[in-house]
Amino acid sequence: MSGTRVRPGDKIRCDACPVMCYIAEGRVGACDRYANDGGRIVRCDPITVLDRRLGEGGEVSPFLQREWDGDVLGGDTLAVTAVGAGTTYPDYKPAPFIVSREVDGADFVTVVTEAIFSYCGVKVKIDTDRHIGSEMAAVRAGGEAVGHVTTSEYGSQMLSLGGVEHLTGGSKPEGRATCDALLRLCNREPVELSVDGGAQVIVQAGQAPVVNGHREDRMRVGCGSAAIGMFASQWQGLVDEVVVVDDHITGVVSEHQAGKVLGWPDTGIRIRGRRSTPGRYFRVADPGSGWGGTDIDDPLTILGDWNPKKGARPGLTLLMVSTTGEQWGYYVLDDALVPQPAALPPELDPTVALIAENCEPALCTVLFMGGAGGSLRAGVTRNPVRLTRSVQAQRTRVTVGGAPAYVWPGGGITLMADVTRMPVNAFGHVPTPALVAPLEFTLPRDEYRALGGHDEAVRTLRDVLERGGEYGADFRAVPPEGG
Repeated sequence: MSGTRVRPGDKIRCDACPVMCYIAEGRVGACDRYANDGGRIVRCDPITVLDRRLGEGGEVSPFLQREWDGDVLGGDTLAVTAVGAGTTYPDYKPAPFIVSREVDGADFVTVVTEAIFSYCGVKVKIDTDRHIGSEMAAVRAGGEAVGHVTTSEYGSQMLSLGGVEHLTGGSKPEGRATCDALLRLCNREPVELSVDGGAQVIVQAGQAPVVNGHREDRMRVGCGSAAIGMFASQWQGLVDEVVVVDDHITGVVSEHQAGKVLGWPDTGIRIRGRRSTPGRYFRVADPGSGWGGTDIDDPLTILGDWNPKKGARPGLTLLMVSTTGEQWGYYVLDDALVPQPAALPPELDPTVALIAENCEPALCTVLFMGGAGGSLRAGVTRNPVRLTRSVQAQRTRVTVGGAPAYVWPGGGITLMADVTRMPVNAFGHVPTPALVAPLEFTLPRDEYRALGGHDEAVRTLRDVLERGGEYGADFRAVPPEGG
């Protein structure tokens, strides 16, 4: 950090990112992360220490610069994260903190830095059956395209947001909107997104999604076929036919293998859809916000004429239900073999409630994804490719704000991490635009030396807590999130 470069007006040039702001006394830079404090560039947020004692319900561990109670510092009680650590862009020198601590009798090193990511994004999982938009449809925030809808998963709709094409490859407003949406999603704030030709969705990590103003309560129990398999035996003897309506696979118990195994008699029912295998139908309706993620409000519209030669008869009873149990209807065939609505018999109430009971709470999941390569590796070692190889060989553990990261196989250090497992407000941004994410590399001291690490810059945990770092000496302790 070149805090000595001064120009008229006593502004100090901050070189924590490519923007290179001149910051006046008492003011912050364009990123809101660094400030001029008495002629010194400091990080505005304190560096965050994960304190396992807090996670277990204990009291805050006193830091050395204030008071030390005599306990041995180190081990696995305290862990320094990169949240608030600062950056050494472009990493021409060692990372802000390289901390030595003893864990189970072995000497480990943790290198922490707040990395600047132009190549980054988030993957969003939205637990809902409702159709939010077609695959590949653009997703917008503030009117700007920030990503797209990707493949649906079991009971969830998926979004891919961000990436370098939106951050820096488009217009300035697109880049700013993308960076703002990513930052707020990663910091667990609600973000309203719109899908071209689809829905308005409010997404917040760890919270229920709101689709077109409707707050989701349940993630579906499974597709219609799966629901038949799970509950067929509990419907037997109580109703003549059951149809579980689903946009993906609609199930019919009398035709389904589960019904056949139970000896379920034919009913002469006909489904308007594409028959896949016995009792399993595709495309009974278009995707939408109605029953089971279809566009229908009346489930009878998916039924054809009943066939008396295959078992249809006046008085035959029919239960139709959605994959979340939120919608259901009970019908009785009249003399013309037309289903007529009727009151649900009390004995069927528990079977509908059982579907709802087996649904998971609907949530939004936000995974940060980035490529932890580039020059930041030079802040860890003088031979960056050795760090990549050590990470790929699982000799170096990578965490994001203390949260475990999944590292993709193949070249580079491409990782994903759940933002709900990090301290709140763990992410920042720079106006280039790019996201700033905390990153920690933890490895044995011998391994660190072997890969060409900045061994001369290693400090003990006690020394770090006592004297702080180049960007300040303030700390905050939080319990580890998610265990």
